[in-house]
Amino acid sequence: MTFRERLQAWRYNLVPDHAIGEILQKRWTDNAIPFLALMIVIVGFGSAIPGFFNLASLQDSTRQLGEFSLVVIGLTVVMLGGGIDLSVGSVFALSAFSSVASFFIFGLPPGVAFLAALATGAVFGAINGYLIGYLRLRAFLTTLVTFIIGRAIYDILVVSFGVQVQLSDATSDAWDFIGDGTLGGLSVSVIAALVLAVITHVALTRSRPGWHVQAIGGSRRSAHNAGIRVRRMVFLTYVFSGLCSALAGFLIATRLSGAGPGTGQGLEILALTAAVVGGNSLGGGRGSVVKGLMGAIIVLVMTNGLIRLGYGTGTNQMVLGLLLAVAVTIDIRWLKNRHKVLNEVYVAPVYLRMGETQSATPGSGTPYALSNRLSQAEAIGLGEVEGPEDVILDRDDHLYCGTRHGEIVRYFAPDYTRSEVFAHIGGFPLGLAFDRAGNLLSCVGAMGLYQIAPDRTVTRLSAETRRSWTSIVDDARLRDPNDLDIAPDGKVYFTDSTKRYDAHDWTLDSIENRATGRLLVFDPANGTTRTLLDGYRYTNGVTMAHDNRSLFFCESWACRIHRYWLEGPKAGTAECVIRDMPGYPDNINRASDGSYWMAWLGMRTPSFDLSMRHPAMRKRMARRLPQDDWLFPNINTGGVVKFTEAGEIVQTFGDLSGESHPMVTSMREHKGHLYIGGILNNRIGRLRIVGADPDWTAMDAYWGKRG
Repeated sequence: MTFRERLQAWRYNLVPDHAIGEILQKRWTDNAIPFLALMIVIVGFGSAIPGFFNLASLQDSTRQLGEFSLVVIGLTVVMLGGGIDLSVGSVFALSAFSSVASFFIFGLPPGVAFLAALATGAVFGAINGYLIGYLRLRAFLTTLVTFIIGRAIYDILVVSFGVQVQLSDATSDAWDFIGDGTLGGLSVSVIAALVLAVITHVALTRSRPGWHVQAIGGSRRSAHNAGIRVRRMVFLTYVFSGLCSALAGFLIATRLSGAGPGTGQGLEILALTAAVVGGNSLGGGRGSVVKGLMGAIIVLVMTNGLIRLGYGTGTNQMVLGLLLAVAVTIDIRWLKNRHKVLNEVYVAPVYLRMGETQSATPGSGTPYALSNRLSQAEAIGLGEVEGPEDVILDRDDHLYCGTRHGEIVRYFAPDYTRSEVFAHIGGFPLGLAFDRAGNLLSCVGAMGLYQIAPDRTVTRLSAETRRSWTSIVDDARLRDPNDLDIAPDGKVYFTDSTKRYDAHDWTLDSIENRATGRLLVFDPANGTTRTLLDGYRYTNGVTMAHDNRSLFFCESWACRIHRYWLEGPKAGTAECVIRDMPGYPDNINRASDGSYWMAWLGMRTPSFDLSMRHPAMRKRMARRLPQDDWLFPNINTGGVVKFTEAGEIVQTFGDLSGESHPMVTSMREHKGHLYIGGILNNRIGRLRIVGADPDWTAMDAYWGKRG
């Protein structure tokens, strides 16, 4: 390795570039900017104003925050549903007056005053919801009209009845406690806001109505086509917003014991700014209650801080306007360009210098020299099957394979001219194995480990394992389960080829070549799945050794075969038995003579090997060129290799004509024949093996002869 290559290895293998893309892919990254703004605002005003966060100041500020947060929560729900509510300030003020009038003018109990406030908010919310949800009027104009009308009604009522409120001698301990009392050091308004925030968050993230609201905000037409009652849900979001503003109005009425001309004035702008600054999208479908609360804290701290610093109302409004403009710009630009940014940074190739290999060229005299034997294979299901990645036979000699249509197809012995769909799983069934009871197990790409019983009942056995503490991506989910084998005790050993990409994105994994493949085990006794080995370049085929004390698995992009020990002094460790092959290994299976069959899905090329030493080039390629122009591993030519437990190569088969089996992903020996599958093939091959045991079957070798 030259000094330049060593520098590249240090730069691309040690610097975690991939972490940036993984972080940006997380939904919680939307909270990063508002959280940073929140910290800056708190630290900035806390440092600039002595005593800004002392106990007395906090008591008064938190009461305002509780009332303000209630309004923001209601507006957030409306925005998640794709709407906007500019009438929250008017509803807030009218609800406050309803409470004050009920208590001070009519002498009604605080409970009745509370119900009067809620009724006011519900009526205005229902009017907005009906006009926008059922009559399909524009939300902006509709709520602007109700804002103007509501404000006018409030101003008339305050002028007409304000004196009666001021001269009233009505008193109530309950009224005073709601306005000024605390529970556990928290004001009633803060407790109300926290309780409502938790309930709303759970409803939005864990309930069907909450999912419907966000679906409507994402795409109203798609939500309608999916059977969601869009008009009713939109109506309910505005009713909810009205109730939230009404609750906040009642709380400020108890705190101030009155309502003046300035009550709720400008509240709609403050609430809208808070919701957007917190990270809720004006376009709908993206946001959360937590974001709304962060925005509420930012806006309230900023407005109070500017007042404490001596700045007037005009400065406050200008700052809020600028803040809203910046938040809207960031929201629109990030929403539009997020995927572009991810495409730029997510693929993070590493440096790898492939070892020198022996030639596989026919007649080269090396153990890997390909013959033309596979061209002699007879075709089964020619043109009828698409993508038989793995093949397997049962005790009755029937032949099974998966297809890219998500089906397990069974071909009937002895001539394999008749077939049926044995089971429909979905996804892409890859590796196959029979257990002792005759259940067929399959690794299904992007779905997990599945079992098909003899009566064709499909059961999911595993879709996740324990998540790593240090992983940014959710590596608990099985993204590319590939091949499997079953030990005598029933444990299922299988590979998950990559933790960063789904099964259909294997090409990206090959270009990146990051070691994210792993070997796992599923224990049917307790239904758990755990990781045995991690940090391999695209783990693929796996098979139990003949003595059942170890297993072999392959590392495709590194062109290596490893042996993992289950028992003995090496238990729990792995060792490389074959390295630097000229082909990319895929599935591995037992042979009748005590050796093993291995598929080559493709062959190494000098150009791709060279590209592995230039990660910067591969990164630019993935960013700048269309995928059709990328440099991929060659998977158009492969073969079948037979090797011993010591890693000695015994035989190598190929299809030099390229007509029958140019690439191979699996093969099974059964009664003197080799059955061949390929993920890009339209057939299953059947090739007679010279000198093979005509009575040997894998089922008998694994589970004993049928009694």
